[in-house]
Amino acid sequence: KQWYQRRVRVRIFDHPESGKPWDANVLQCKYSILIVSQFTLQCVLKGNKPDFHNAMRSEDSETMYNKFVEILRKKAGPDTLIQEGEFGATMQVHIQNDGPVTIPIDSPESLTVEKVKPQKPQKQKKKQNVEKKGENTEEKKDEEVEKVTEDLAKQNF
Repeated sequence: KQWYQRRVRVRIFDHPESGKPWDANVLQCKYSILIVSQFTLQCVLKGNKPDFHNAMRSEDSETMYNKFVEILRKKAGPDTLIQEGEFGATMQVHIQNDGPVTIPIDSPESLTVEKVKPQKPQKQKKKQNVEKKGENTEEKKDEEVEKVTEDLAKQNF
């Protein structure tokens, strides 16, 4: 399934006609959609401190976010109210969860991307070598962003 369908067409609501649970999506129920960017950032804990090195750069994530909003608005149609937060802003989002369910949705590409864990530099290595490893990681992230952006552009709905 395409990334759009995995987010918008997932059947998590009671069907509006039959009342059958887990049988309707947000579009069938004519609900509105709130898109909140960067609400949580990708991080790992290093001891008690969050490490955001694996998070996408702000410029790249804003491009992907805007593309997602654009495609969502086009595909959902004028009958669906779509609202969004301000990209990168500190926001307070008040929600009321209905049920004890969390459904993580990843793209197939994100599941196959090799996780890059930087190695600790050995004592005899100089700072130059450590910087090169960081550059390679940045280059890999840039390549991943380009691939995902190209995949988004190729999507046929």
